[in-house]
Amino acid sequence: MSGCELLSGGFSEVYFCVFDGFATIQGDFKLKWRFPWHSSTIPGKPFRMGRFLKIRHTQSAFDSASFLANAGLGRKIIELKPKETFFSQGDPANSVFYLQAGRARLTVVSQNGKEATITLLSAGDFVGEESLASIPGLRLATASAVNPCTALKIARDEMARVMHDEPAFADFFLKFMLTRSMRTQADLIDQLFNSSEKRLARILLIMAEFGKPGERETFIPPISQETLAGMIGTTRSRVSFFMNRFRTLGYISYNGRIQVNRSLLNVVLLDQLPEHNAQKPLLPVIGTLLKPVIPIVETILKPVIPIVQTILKPVIPLVGAVKRKLSEATGD
Repeated sequence: MSGCELLSGGFSEVYFCVFDGFATIQGDFKLKWRFPWHSSTIPGKPFRMGRFLKIRHTQSAFDSASFLANAGLGRKIIELKPKETFFSQGDPANSVFYLQAGRARLTVVSQNGKEATITLLSAGDFVGEESLASIPGLRLATASAVNPCTALKIARDEMARVMHDEPAFADFFLKFMLTRSMRTQADLIDQLFNSSEKRLARILLIMAEFGKPGERETFIPPISQETLAGMIGTTRSRVSFFMNRFRTLGYISYNGRIQVNRSLLNVVLLDQLPEHNAQKPLLPVIGTLLKPVIPIVETILKPVIPIVQTILKPVIPLVGAVKRKLSEATGD
């Protein structure tokens, strides 16, 4: 190789190389650059003034945060008031929503009209991602705002395009989906193995965003005890009982709105509840208390036992005879 240089112009980097006095051109040109010394050299001809061999366009990296923060082609920002819906169960699945601010919840209604809350959503969550399925269908649930929300509505085609064209955004979205999958598994394990009291504690911690980076919310969004009961699979009266207990123990405080204290983490992480032992079987406890008394009782009853046996001795054959007669009468 006799020489290789790098020229830069605008936002492009231009390479040209000379191999033994001949120019070797590779690839297709997408841009034409004309300089005074540019020649019409063709492949295989002697290289005189210089020939561009490869043009590489240097583009800035895709900014996922900027894409999700601003409106543009195929996406718009919407504002929702509390109880307004992003979409309803049975609507066409033709868009994805990115929650920029506020809290929302995902609910489903059964055929007999019973409503259940599937999950709670916070800023930074996607909702409606089922619209990205290869065959778009109908919404399987309803997404509604818990408090004032700001969201970016992204059309299905635009979401599919940016995921295909921008690996950085596809990676960002994949991480979110994996996190949601782990959360769903944790919800299932919680429902199968934990008590309703512990499930309620976990839901309150999630709503207060414990464990997330940054400052946690001081107060959780307004939510009814009936909704909490549906989320943990118990009755409203039980939720009321647990909430009063948590407040008495200092785990939460509320005067119109609920504030979750860090001490509630002990219920979920360490399984520590005052009077927790009271929920365990009482027989081992009673046995421990009576252990020193048993020898004394045996000493008192020891001379009485032979007398009782002597009194019951003639009765035992009669009991056996009565039992046989009853067996014959019933045919057993």
